[in-house]
Amino acid sequence: MIPRLVLVEDDDMIGENSIARYGKSALAVGPRLGKRADCTRRWSATLISIMIVVPMIVVLGFYATGSAQAAGPASVDLGTAGDFVALAKTGISTTGTTQIIGDIGISPEAAISITGFDLIMDASGTFSTSALITGNVYAADYTDPTPAKMTAAVSDMELAYTDAAGRLSPDETELGAGDITGLTIAPGLYKWGTGVLVSAAGVTISGTASDVWIFQIAENLELADGAAVTLSGGALASNIFWQVAGQATMGTTASMKGIVLCQTAIVLNTGATLEGRALAQTAVTLDANIVYTPDTVIPEFSYILVPLIGMMLVVAMVHRVKKQRT
Repeated sequence: MIPRLVLVEDDDMIGENSIARYGKSALAVGPRLGKRADCTRRWSATLISIMIVVPMIVVLGFYATGSAQAAGPASVDLGTAGDFVALAKTGISTTGTTQIIGDIGISPEAAISITGFDLIMDASGTFSTSALITGNVYAADYTDPTPAKMTAAVSDMELAYTDAAGRLSPDETELGAGDITGLTIAPGLYKWGTGVLVSAAGVTISGTASDVWIFQIAENLELADGAAVTLSGGALASNIFWQVAGQATMGTTASMKGIVLCQTAIVLNTGATLEGRALAQTAVTLDANIVYTPDTVIPEFSYILVPLIGMMLVVAMVHRVKKQRT
């Protein structure tokens, strides 16, 4: 007589109960199923724990980063000037295919001083648009209430500049003798009696999302061709303020981060990018640039790594559990 082999899925039928019901032929199968069921339950519990713990780690990590005590000076209040990605008094011009994300505006000059954008007036008369801009364009000669809006924005820009320039007790003066190329700069107030240069090797600004940097520059700010301002540790472009008494120039393909508060002109040469705001008390000159509002960034790799590892672990556990069940 050929003994029956019984595969029992019900936990109650494993072990002694299976013998009572199916006889000794269940002995060969029952212990194996019992061990397999126990193993499956253990892996299921582990899987559930991982699925709960990993997201908690990620959330707590973000919370810790965001809630850490801010280092550096108090932030500069931009007021309504913070509504604009580019704001100027005398003109905003572009050549080439510039891409702007955010609103731009001019005052006291009229819209005729905004050139290269092929502006299209809205039916309301209060703003215009352009194929080069994801946002609106405002000028002092547009229909009410735009003139008052622009007067207030320019006034707030001037106040923000004065605030940044007037901060006292710098953490460091004349850092790098004006050449900050290759440096990693911590949060703080920095002051130069000269101009500031960033050569092609670039500069790194390192800190958390709540930290603040103010750079007081008595003359010109220059980013050389290909130079890059790199953010690390969670630092945000919205918390970096470049107060420039002279002209701010970004070289060809340079990459700038931060709020540029300039007493004269801001010039972006061909292919340069700016994540931040160009707030100039004279003109903003563009040439096939990308200019966008601050903090529109890809997360730090470390922020991606933790959930990525968690997902890999979950996939591995699921695969192992499925393999054991087959």
